[in-house]
Parts: sequence; structure tokens; C-alpha cells
Amino acid sequence: MRTVIGLEVHAQLLTKTKLFCSCSAAYFGAPPNAHTCPVCLGMPGALPVLNERAVEYALKAALALHCEIPARSVFARKNYFYPDLPKGYQISQYEEPLALRGYLELPTGKRVRIRRLHLEEDAGKLLHRPEGYSLVDLNRAGVPLIEIVSEPDLSSPEEARLYMEELRRVLRYLGVCSGDMEEGSLRCDANVSVSPDERLGTKTEIKNMNSFRAIEEALKFEVARQRALVEKGHPIEQATLTWNEALGRTELMRSKEEAEDYRYFPEPDLVPLQIDDAWRERVKRSLPELPAQKRARWMQEYKLPEYDISVLTDERSVAEYFESVVGLYPHPKDVSNWMMSEILRLLKESQTMEIALKPEHFARVLEMVSSGQINRTVAKDVIAESFKTGKAPDEIVRARGLSQISDEQALAEIVAKVLAENPKAVADFQSGKEAAIGFLQGQVMKATGGKADPKKTREMLLQRLRAT
Repeated sequence: MRTVIGLEVHAQLLTKTKLFCSCSAAYFGAPPNAHTCPVCLGMPGALPVLNERAVEYALKAALALHCEIPARSVFARKNYFYPDLPKGYQISQYEEPLALRGYLELPTGKRVRIRRLHLEEDAGKLLHRPEGYSLVDLNRAGVPLIEIVSEPDLSSPEEARLYMEELRRVLRYLGVCSGDMEEGSLRCDANVSVSPDERLGTKTEIKNMNSFRAIEEALKFEVARQRALVEKGHPIEQATLTWNEALGRTELMRSKEEAEDYRYFPEPDLVPLQIDDAWRERVKRSLPELPAQKRARWMQEYKLPEYDISVLTDERSVAEYFESVVGLYPHPKDVSNWMMSEILRLLKESQTMEIALKPEHFARVLEMVSSGQINRTVAKDVIAESFKTGKAPDEIVRARGLSQISDEQALAEIVAKVLAENPKAVADFQSGKEAAIGFLQGQVMKATGGKADPKKTREMLLQRLRAT
């Protein structure tokens, strides 16, 4: 049975102000209705003025998605009545959008076609109270959005999730959207249909999916539901559904609207938007290297495994940090291993994507390990302290006396003492239990505060044990 999925993604743009007025767009966590004015409240006579930065951000996204940018686009009024829409219409784009006919390449290599990308304003937000009434917060009303509509090229819920993850990655690389789905800055509606042949089936639209997991699970449920109906010969009813995450099922929200229901017509208070070649080229030159390009280059340049590349290119700041460190310590696989084990752990603990450890400090730690000045155990402590305090690695090592013990005479005395204090482990090794060497090496490391040279320690232990 054939599954066909198309996604409509709304991404809030990271502008300081709203799309058509000077109210702050930083609404999250603000007191209700604090970021409003006559324009975003829809007061009679208040006129919209287009935010140029929002247009530039939308152009960045469109060019990154390989879209065609027409010289002219037109804003339109999308008419519908809902309590969170104070004007009774939403300023959007319809017949002449900002961008058309692009594509997004997935990490698998598949290209998903983009039908259109257009600018529009966000609606407000309803706060439903358990007492049975709702409150309206219009702080979000007028915040700039781009809507990115894919062609129905996705063939599974898993592929839809991959598309969303890669799209979020691109938007974050561009710096035009935070991608925080839990805060509503990236939202997705999915159109899905199943059919027993190559013809398109009747589609349903799913809303209210606020995580990648929810997108995948909602689509899995809906695909299974539709397949069961088709197999029994029952018709699929076109409708808008909501995802009930608590129950793990889609539920009817309303009958599906068509474009005619919105009575689109050109926005009379805004002139057509003209994008000339110079503006388009200026924005194009400002684009950073995008995730797909970076992954391909790293494969050739650094010869890293695909897994390392996918992890380290997920966030632009992490990818750029990696390249800065490799520029100072040209051993990509070593840098990759240490970053994935230590840096990403520290970022997770600090709940930030800002790496406080200077690239030169991180590179210096790796040099100290390579030269034998400190061992790996000590290096982890030095990285953690430098990450938290900003102190240079050499300063930390000197102040705490962490230099690795490589002197054979000093090490020999500690090894002899450990062997004398652990006769059972010695006997176990000599009876063929070679794992006992690990215990003895651990005791030497414990006695030296982790400063013993692991390689020399093991060599000396084996030499002594085999001689007895």
C-alpha cells in the first residue's frame, strides 16, 4: 500500500520586531498582551509597514532551499474568524508567493521538492482554562513566519521526521529561526494519504505536533488507520485532525478547508514586494556553508566516519568549533573522539550550545595528552575545569600538580608497593587470569591520583609479574 506525505512547516523568524509593526517579537514568557499596538491588534485605521529584515531572512531560507525568487510577490488577506485573529484576517501570500520550486536534500541523498515558501504573520494564542473558558494572548499576533510547503514526496513517517530534522538544521545554520518546537517557533502540519495503487488517496491533515517524535508517531498512527479503512473497503473522509499525544491517536478537529474558504484577495494596504537581482545576490553571498555541503566536504577533507560527521555538524556552532580546533591540532579523528565524549557531555550538562572552552585551550589539552605530559583521565578533568573557569590548561596542570608521572624510578617504587599490597591479584594473574592486570593498574592509578603514565604502568606491571 502506497503512503504519500506532504508537510506544511511554519517557522518563526528571529527578527527583533513583528512583521508589520515595531512591537517586540520576543513574546515567549512575556506577560499576556504586553507586546501589542494598534497595528497588531487590528484597530481601525492602523496601517501595516513591512519589516525589511523579515524579508531578508525569508530570502535566506528560500535561497538555501534552492528556490526560484520571482521579481514580484504580493501579500494577500486570508479571511477567517477565530478569537486569536484580531483583524478577522491574516496577512499572508497566496497567488504570488516570495519563492517557488525549490528542494531540500535529506542526509539519505533523497531530494524533497519544495512547492512554495511565503511570508505571513502569526496569529495570537488561546489559553484554555479548566473552568471552561479561554483567554486570548495577542503577544504572538504579527510575529513574522515563513511557511514552507513541500510536494507530496515523502513516503513514510520516518522520512517525514528526517525532513523536519534537516529543515530545522538548515534554518538554525542560517540563524533565521530558533527551531524550538516546544516553544512553537517551528510548527508542522502534515497531509497524508494511502492508496492501493499509484493514484493519490484522499488526504487528511494532522495538526498539533510539537516534536519530531510526535510527527513520526502521529503519522504512523494515521497511516495505520487509513490502511485499515482502505483494506475494509471503507472511504477516507477528508478532514483536519489533531494529534492527541496523551492517547497516542489522531482525532477529528474539523472538516478540511479549501483555499476558497479563506476568500483570499490582495492586501490593499501593502504594495507588491519587488526583489531585484542585486538584493537577491547580496543575500545569496551572505549564506553560510549549509549542513549538506559541510557533511560532503568533511567526508572528503577529514575522512571521518558518517556517524561522527552527522553528530558534529548537527549544530553550526559545534561544527565551527571543531574546525577551529582541527586548525590548531590537525588530527581530525582525535578531535572528533574528544568532542563527542567530553565537549558534548559538558554542553548537555550546562544546557547550552555555547562552548565556553576556547579552541586553543582544547587543542592544548590534546597536545599535552599526545606528548605524554598528562594522561587521558587527567585530560578529562582539565577540559571540564577549563570549560567552567576559562583557565588555560597549563595553568590548571601546574596549580594542581597534574603532570603525568613518567619517571621510571618513581613509578617502579609505586608498582612494587601495589604488587606487595595485593598478593591475591598477583596470584590470579599468575594462574592465568590476565584480567587481574587491569585491577593492579587501577591501583597504581589510584595511588598516583591518576597521574601515572598508563602505558608505562602496564609495561612495568607485566615485566614484574612475568619475572616472579
